[in-house]
Amino acid sequence: MNELISELQAIATPERAKTSAWFFKTGKGQYGEGDIFIGITTPQLRGICKKYQALPLNEIQVLLDDPIHEYRMAALMILVNQMKKAKGDTKRVIYEFYIKNLHNINNWDLVDCSARDIAGNYLFDKDRSILYDMAHSDHLWTQRVAIIASWYFINKQQYDDTLQIAEILLPHKHDLIHKAVGWMLREIWKKESAAGSKQNKVEQFLEKNIRNIPRTALRYCIEKMDDERRRYFMQLK
Repeated sequence: MNELISELQAIATPERAKTSAWFFKTGKGQYGEGDIFIGITTPQLRGICKKYQALPLNEIQVLLDDPIHEYRMAALMILVNQMKKAKGDTKRVIYEFYIKNLHNINNWDLVDCSARDIAGNYLFDKDRSILYDMAHSDHLWTQRVAIIASWYFINKQQYDDTLQIAEILLPHKHDLIHKAVGWMLREIWKKESAAGSKQNKVEQFLEKNIRNIPRTALRYCIEKMDDERRRYFMQLK
């Protein structure tokens, strides 16, 4: 782990750190308040993390507990790769470790790089009720994990959980949830459209919930529709 940290520190730049701190809203009262960046790009992180795929969970825990954002991101990248190769009880151990550390997964990029391939992966053939509990929580990042985890199911052509979780989250006040909901609805719409579905589940969802869906979620959702369909749903709103 010390070697990993040394490599990360060696390529960090103050200019990049400043840009990241602005982009991820680390100012007082913002969603990423207090987060610390040292200035490393995501491709750089991925390249370095490939060399540390065997890092044990106790060392990954140290990275996840660190206030530096890129260390937590590195930990999650390694954990995702371990999960993709894991079998049997090892998958359960990684999943439970991830859930135990939700408090450390505290910005949208950390959620988005991990929720699908860890939580979604593990829960695919299991009881998914925990995702509904997470959606009903009052913790922003836990709620985002709930909807993004369902992306794994979408890729397996299973849409019902995403639609139900999306409906739970429609009244949410934060645009990071609106964006996540719209994004996942768009992913379903793309799958349904590619399959030539005559009754697109997302379009039915929009018809039912158009008065309640936030504008940001709606715009994300309809982004790939043709002009006529986009105008139709925007006019309904």
